[in-house]
Amino acid sequence: MEEQQKSTNINWYPGHMAKTKRQIIEDLKLVDIVIELLDARIPISSRNPDIVSITKNKKRLIVLNKSDLSSDVQNKLWIEYFEKNGIPAVLTDSNSGKGIDNCIKKIENIMQETLQINALKGRAGRKIRAMILGIPNVGKSSFINRIAKKVSAEVGNKPGVTKQKQWIRINDKIELLDTPGVLWPKFETQEIALNLAYTGTIKDTILEQTEVAYNLVKFLLQNYRTNLCKRYKLEESYIEKTLEQDQPLNLNIYEIMQEIGRKRGCIIHNRKHR
Repeated sequence: MEEQQKSTNINWYPGHMAKTKRQIIEDLKLVDIVIELLDARIPISSRNPDIVSITKNKKRLIVLNKSDLSSDVQNKLWIEYFEKNGIPAVLTDSNSGKGIDNCIKKIENIMQETLQINALKGRAGRKIRAMILGIPNVGKSSFINRIAKKVSAEVGNKPGVTKQKQWIRINDKIELLDTPGVLWPKFETQEIALNLAYTGTIKDTILEQTEVAYNLVKFLLQNYRTNLCKRYKLEESYIEKTLEQDQPLNLNIYEIMQEIGRKRGCIIHNRKHR
């Protein structure tokens, strides 16, 4: 399995995504600001380089969504990272609504100067037109429903729920153009591909799920062992003992993965027929 996972090539770029990208480029002419929604757990991996390129001349706001699933320390560091690079950023949790009001304030603050110029030109009252962009399953629909305070977008815990663009009224000052999630043709590294697979961006049907699960367990053992043990009720002494077994490391990790499966009721023992 160790050798097999090294050559795993994860890419998912259906034909409709190329069409969506072309439509986004066209629709950028209609908007004043781009809201780029990222997954707070994997900000860099969930940032589409194509979106970064085509929106570079627009005012932008980074929204780190699902921030409840990432650490407070890392969240703070990422906010600082984006702001040091000249892009305002906010944290949100679309499920609870945390950070949504702050997001609205940020949009209005970014656009304040433009609104003042419009007023001087006799265009007072013109709404701020924002476009929301992000990869599949980053939480755009949940975010939109929270910020609009109504069910405006279909929600689903899988990629590809939003099928077409739509304009949504946020308040008296802002209207939002929703767009389908879009990836890019080739992931730069295996790490990015796996991060997207772990967080549900890529459809399960095109993946070898056992390999993805193995890589995730390996990563968590190396970087978040205490969290892994707590989440799946594993003793750290069991982890250490299993990893020290005199056999290839990948087999030890596979044993831990199977133990997690048993604890979750996902592994069924075959019973011999009498």
